[in-house]
Amino acid sequence: MPKLKTKSSVKKRFKITASGKVLVAHVGKRHGMSKRTNSFIRSSKGTRVLSEAASRIVKAMMPYGK
Repeated sequence: MPKLKTKSSVKKRFKITASGKVLVAHVGKRHGMSKRTNSFIRSSKGTRVLSEAASRIVKAMMPYGK
């Protein structure tokens, strides 16, 4: 059986932790920061853990979890 392909867009945007959770960056921080509230900017720092339902979709596109 041939190797399964990993979706390139998923490989760039998501990371799977050792415990199997999926990490993703917060959205809405590319441009237009002046119209965003300070609390929004502070709360969108770093990464967040994806929900269980969305994690199943992402993991299906990353068969080897890398």
